[in-house]
Amino acid sequence: MATTATQTVDWKLIWAQRGFRYFFVAMFVSLFGSGMNFAGVSWYILAATHSTVKVSWQVIVMTIPGLFVPFLGGVLIDRIDRRYLGVLLDLIRGFFVLTTAYIAWHGHLQLWHLYAMTLITGTGSAMYWATVNALVQEVIPPSQFTGANAAVLVGVQSGMLIAGAFVGFLYNSAGIAGILFIDGLTYFVSAYCLYQVRRGYVSPREHQRYPREYNEATEAAAEALETVENPEIAEAGLSLAIYADMREGFAYLKEQPLVLALGVTHSVMMAGVVSANVVLVALANDILHSGPRGLGFLEAGWATGAIIGGLIASQLRPVLRMPLYVAACAGLAAGHLATPFVAFLVGAVMMQILFGFCRALGGVVAQSSLMTIVPRHFMGRTQSAMAILTTVVQLFMSIALGWVAQGAGLIAGYALLALLYTGTTVSAIRARQLVR
Repeated sequence: MATTATQTVDWKLIWAQRGFRYFFVAMFVSLFGSGMNFAGVSWYILAATHSTVKVSWQVIVMTIPGLFVPFLGGVLIDRIDRRYLGVLLDLIRGFFVLTTAYIAWHGHLQLWHLYAMTLITGTGSAMYWATVNALVQEVIPPSQFTGANAAVLVGVQSGMLIAGAFVGFLYNSAGIAGILFIDGLTYFVSAYCLYQVRRGYVSPREHQRYPREYNEATEAAAEALETVENPEIAEAGLSLAIYADMREGFAYLKEQPLVLALGVTHSVMMAGVVSANVVLVALANDILHSGPRGLGFLEAGWATGAIIGGLIASQLRPVLRMPLYVAACAGLAAGHLATPFVAFLVGAVMMQILFGFCRALGGVVAQSSLMTIVPRHFMGRTQSAMAILTTVVQLFMSIALGWVAQGAGLIAGYALLALLYTGTTVSAIRARQLVR
């Protein structure tokens, strides 16, 4: 099995890649807009309905596409140019967000409009993040995957840092229409940056004809059927090829226990981060009594911790990465158990800094390890499989957190999150044992 050790991070080499510079800007801009959208819409729903269940429905609607889209998305990511796929997903989402902003500007916004927009953007996101995580392999030297992942995470969290502050200070003046308008524009900027990552059409399958783990005759028959002139036969051939690719991807994960352990840990951690928004807005409103500005400070604190964690993770010696990976998961579990008892804004922001730090450190270690281990032609399906697991856990947690927080209180809601992160700690310990 491939080792997860990587060479020393060379920032000059990373930033010398023109494509990676555009990629970094795309991630920064994209998360700036998405961060504003997520925080702004969550606050709008809570203010309009005073219901954590209604807030949880936003997360649920955003999550549901991830149960279905990645099955086909993973195959597409490993078959067509990842740059063009990312651009298309950005343009589609940007159009629908701007449409919703227009409706809000005219004063006709209803909850179902926000849920419909969230469903569309969630459908795109279900494929988008697996696409860009696979694309980064194409624009950075393999020896610098750790530094590249740290740089991307810093870009992502920097965008969320500024977004969190913007939501807090602009919500009362710009309103939900202004926030959605800014988010819609960021999708088009992100699409332009992804388009500039490199030139020409590049298929992930052209660089390597790799040995198949399933019957060679199946693939040969599928490729032959795809080339015939009869549309119905060609469609059958394409379906057979897609099924073969999906089967091969699941077979790969089954035979790679380290990839599976890292993927499970990272997926569950990501699910906890997103679903925690259900109780975070209630924390700002019900316990801290700080309004949208307080929510902005909480989001900014999380992103500040994530930036620090990403930078530190990029400089860690290989021998320290897995022990700190386990410690980060344990820190998330203990911190969420204590959060509802911290009833003042500065203390809550410090807890968010801790959570962002732990999430970033864990994310950099997991993603850089996966990029070192997983071959390029399997990365799309590996990332999509992780996305499916993230979606399942996130859907469950979003429903549970909404009902538990409203019925039993925020302390019970945060205890449920702590239990989830306890599970990630166990999975991280398993990954560390496999690395050894």
